[in-house]
Amino acid sequence: MAGDGSEPRYDGESMARRGIVMVTVNYRLGVFGFLAHPELTQEPGAQGSGNYGLLDQQAALRWVQQNIAAFGGDPARVTIGGESAGSVSVSAQMVAPGSRGLFVRAIGESGSMLSQGRSPEPQPDAERKGAAFGSSLGAASLTALRALPALELLQAAGQPGAPRFGPVLDGSFLPQSPAAVFAAGSQARVPLLVGWNSQEVTYHSLLGTDPPTVASFQRAVQRLYGPQAAEIFRLYPATTDAEAEQAATDLACDRFTVYSTWKWADLHGQTSSQPVYRYIFARPRPALVAELSDVTPGLAGGLLKNTVAPKPALSPARGAVHAAEIEYALGNLATNKAFAWEKADYQVSEQFQAYLVNFIKTGNPNGPRLPAWPAANSPRQGGQVLRLDVRPRAEPEPHRERYLFLDQVNR
Repeated sequence: MAGDGSEPRYDGESMARRGIVMVTVNYRLGVFGFLAHPELTQEPGAQGSGNYGLLDQQAALRWVQQNIAAFGGDPARVTIGGESAGSVSVSAQMVAPGSRGLFVRAIGESGSMLSQGRSPEPQPDAERKGAAFGSSLGAASLTALRALPALELLQAAGQPGAPRFGPVLDGSFLPQSPAAVFAAGSQARVPLLVGWNSQEVTYHSLLGTDPPTVASFQRAVQRLYGPQAAEIFRLYPATTDAEAEQAATDLACDRFTVYSTWKWADLHGQTSSQPVYRYIFARPRPALVAELSDVTPGLAGGLLKNTVAPKPALSPARGAVHAAEIEYALGNLATNKAFAWEKADYQVSEQFQAYLVNFIKTGNPNGPRLPAWPAANSPRQGGQVLRLDVRPRAEPEPHRERYLFLDQVNR
């Protein structure tokens, strides 16, 4: 829906200094990248419609194969990686037949297509949504829709209540559901490094404006899960309001992105015969610098202008929020002037980046002077996850029972 490869947090200089040729990819977003329409599907040569943003990524991967050697890169050693929607995109490229052979390793940070909320929409449903969107603008045909100014389309798609356009099960780029492809072992069989952050979202994502109390948590769970609510209460226990806040946060994080990322790693580990390395990034960002008293952190890692007077008091983040790991992973803390980075933050960044560089070069994140990171599907040390913080450590996978239950709910 938003974002740009030119953002400073994606700068490739630090990775280049470590011997990586880094390519950032721009692709069409929102209505321009994912609108499906029956007339688009019927055009000569078309094979479905709606996945234009993902096809842009695929085209960029082909460009890399044809041109990267001129920049000192090796087309036989391409790693793809992304965060949030980018991570979802990596999971999509792993199941897309047209992307097979264009990369040999994959990195996903916080997200995949392997959940109900992230799975691609069936082509007929996506076409109906696209046609209805055009009709709402007075464009009953594809010709009329194409005649509208791009800015008008962009503004209309951004209005409250406007449809959201996302990946489509088009029978071509995505011929099957990603979950089915991974379950069958038909995905790209490449080493995978994947994980999520320790506090992707807050309890507000589950409770809305309700206060975090036992009663409000119970109401939300009953509304969402009905007869299965008792099992949610067992897996996310809350007997006090403090426990309810944590339980609501945990469930909100799992529903938002943790479960889908876990499912991706778990299935690939079972069916690919390739190593899967899992992490939980747990370093909370430090406080904002004093000069930025009129902004608050946004969901995707950016900053939002505070419009409430007086400014609401913000409790310190208890964990790493969504997208907070990007600057650490790519060695770009210094480009983000909003936060009062500490020595420990640069230490975490150095270690995280070293793991990623090793993985990109060899398919294995382990290396000298780094705590051991066992593959999650290792025959001898399986089931572990690396907690990335000031002192990285491998530990048994937490909360697997939660994810297995959510797996049943999502079927």
